[in-house]
Amino acid sequence: MPLVMNDKPAPISRRKNISYDLVAYGLVGFVLAALGLVAYTLFGAQLHSGVNWLFSLDSQQAMWYITRSAGILAYLLLWLSTAWGLLVPSKLLEPVLHGNFTYDFHQFISLLSLGFLGLHIFILTADRYLPFTLGEILIPFSAPYRPVWVGIGVIAFYLILLVTITFYLRKRIGMKAFRLIHTLSLVAYLGALAHAFMSGADSSLVAIQMIYAGTFLVIVFLTVYWMVILGRSSSGKSAVGSDPVQIPLTRSE
Repeated sequence: MPLVMNDKPAPISRRKNISYDLVAYGLVGFVLAALGLVAYTLFGAQLHSGVNWLFSLDSQQAMWYITRSAGILAYLLLWLSTAWGLLVPSKLLEPVLHGNFTYDFHQFISLLSLGFLGLHIFILTADRYLPFTLGEILIPFSAPYRPVWVGIGVIAFYLILLVTITFYLRKRIGMKAFRLIHTLSLVAYLGALAHAFMSGADSSLVAIQMIYAGTFLVIVFLTVYWMVILGRSSSGKSAVGSDPVQIPLTRSE
């Protein structure tokens, strides 16, 4: 009869308070930063001249182009985040994507859109073509350029920031309050769309108009579809006592 080993070898103990991946990333980042510093010290003038030749950074309108590009990317990411948040509770992605992936991806693109929004705002303070002060950027309706529509964009930014912050406080404020606040993401998207379309210098381009119209129609469709599903689920709850479909971007605790 063959010998049967019932005892498994003890696993190799490893200190749980050390993140080896974090250490590796830190070392790689340090090496890249050191190499970048050496390259800038040796070839700083040549690098500046080459970058300026490629992107015309000395031009008065260079920062304007950068902030417009960051604004368009921020809008597209915000649209994707809003659309994704409507897709998850509507269960349209369940046949092809795992629930945890859809949730984590939604969180990632939401933070990424905030990053591009921050870049969009920061570049405006460094723009030499049409400079904005920090107060004109942060106080709604005080900007010298199209103040109403820029002010709506500022309010939309605050709403996005509120929704993002309350996501990390949802256990303290309660899921009911979190879901109620999270519905403001739709209002924030509409405000961002109005700001982009009415204050964007490139809104007269047909391609940009098609982007805004197409993304808006997608949100309208997903919102109507989600409301229909929510209404059916509420009717089902009244009949059999089941839980209704949750507000977009909710995860079971």
